[in-house]
Amino acid sequence: MRRLVVLRPEPAAGATVARARRIGLEALAIPLFRVEPVAWEAPDQSRFDALLLTSAHAVRHGGEGLERFRGLPVHAVGEATAQAAREAGFGIATTGDWGIDRLLGLIDPALRLLHLCGEHRSAAGKARQEITAIPVYRSAAIPAPADFDTIEGVVVAVHSPRAAERLAELVEARGLNRATIRIAAISEAAAAAAGAGWERVEASPTPDEPGLLALAASLCDKGGGE
Repeated sequence: MRRLVVLRPEPAAGATVARARRIGLEALAIPLFRVEPVAWEAPDQSRFDALLLTSAHAVRHGGEGLERFRGLPVHAVGEATAQAAREAGFGIATTGDWGIDRLLGLIDPALRLLHLCGEHRSAAGKARQEITAIPVYRSAAIPAPADFDTIEGVVVAVHSPRAAERLAELVEARGLNRATIRIAAISEAAAAAAGAGWERVEASPTPDEPGLLALAASLCDKGGGE
């Protein structure tokens, strides 16, 4: 069975590795990004009916500005994001598991939402709500670690289009053989961002971690005898 490599930043990478190991995969983290806060100015709370959170990083790195919005209900993408918000003292109104578009389809279209997000956010498709997006963190690219070259012959879990692009860039720069690498991507957009020439590139049927890890498990097992 092939190893699974997780590229996302810590502490999320460690959590994904732990989930992968619980389903029997040999997994390790090789983060390609470091999450860090960015300076932001909190707008007037009265302009919004609720917070939209699509990553736990917004809670971890939002800083003192979060205090102004403590009384607003939170609509969160993913249970990990919702749990981080609960632990920070926010009340959760809705938790969606299939991406931002699915979540927005579940909630009142008349809401005015403040989306505390990352600098490289994926915009909502056709949101009916009025959404104001303010970046409160960034995922900064870091140099490839010393063990990056061991990525040949593995399955790589890709959680975003940006991670797919960074993976392709580093594989090219190191002169590694991408034809030996299989990619499990969290979405069609992430799969497309990886480009061509890989042994396999497949997108999760659902844009969430359970779907991604199920796909990764199938790719780790494929090609009997590995």
